[in-house]
Amino acid sequence: MEIFRGAGVALITPMNADFSVNFDKLEELVEEQVTSGTDAIISCGTTGEASTLSEEEHLEVIRRTVKAVNGRIPVIAGTGSNSTKTAIELSKGAEEAGADGLLLVTPYYNKATQGGLIRHYTCIAESVGIPCILYNIPSRTGVTIQPETMAELYKNVSNIVGMKDSTGSITMTAKLMTLVDKDFCLYSGDDDEIVPILSLGGRGVISVLSNIAPRQTHDICADWFAGNIDKSREGQLRAFNLVKALFSEVNPIPVKTAMNLLGKDVGPLRLPLTEMEEKNKKTLLSEMKKYGLL
Repeated sequence: MEIFRGAGVALITPMNADFSVNFDKLEELVEEQVTSGTDAIISCGTTGEASTLSEEEHLEVIRRTVKAVNGRIPVIAGTGSNSTKTAIELSKGAEEAGADGLLLVTPYYNKATQGGLIRHYTCIAESVGIPCILYNIPSRTGVTIQPETMAELYKNVSNIVGMKDSTGSITMTAKLMTLVDKDFCLYSGDDDEIVPILSLGGRGVISVLSNIAPRQTHDICADWFAGNIDKSREGQLRAFNLVKALFSEVNPIPVKTAMNLLGKDVGPLRLPLTEMEEKNKKTLLSEMKKYGLL
């Protein structure tokens, strides 16, 4: 079951000066993304600072996002946790809020075995009726969903439909795609690997870049699917240095900085994330200008 095809934005969560969630700004950002051609909105992921939101805030951000989108594009809610029980509660809440699908990060810190991952994800997916995308990002969680594990979950749990791939290993991705069928939904989790993932049968990207360049990121995918391969590749390469600057510090520090530089007033980051170092900020500003954003 394909939830979306193209560029889904891993949307930031805007904050007020007192570090509370700025829901009015959230609605503005959602509207901007929808009207700029973004193909889906991913709420409360890593980029949305989900790890520092309370459960109440987490679900309210999802509810407000669903309401603002109003059915125009899919909303995918990040509801993963290192506690299976918490992930189930958040997932049920997101489904009740009207989310079209879930994004489930690997259970960080616990370092579950592959068998533990199978039980964890099976329990979460079977607690809801909406499709689930698993999020494989070992650099942040210390856990890797091995290709065989992903394939087993996909084949045995009907609403586990695909994976957001942030492994950085094209070899591992290619192996996975030999183990699943054509309906498997693979999304790049890295903005510098959109075209490589599409070339292996991917459906698109869950993107940080889309926060500041939604139309351009959408077009990289749209050109690919339209058969304009050279143009898609050109869009990927044109964004390379900007993407590098967006990941010069841990996400979402640079992208929130970029949005504030664009005058979007998305506010500060919650600790333990801090403001961007000045030297990296200067590089980011330079790359934004070169890309034509400023």
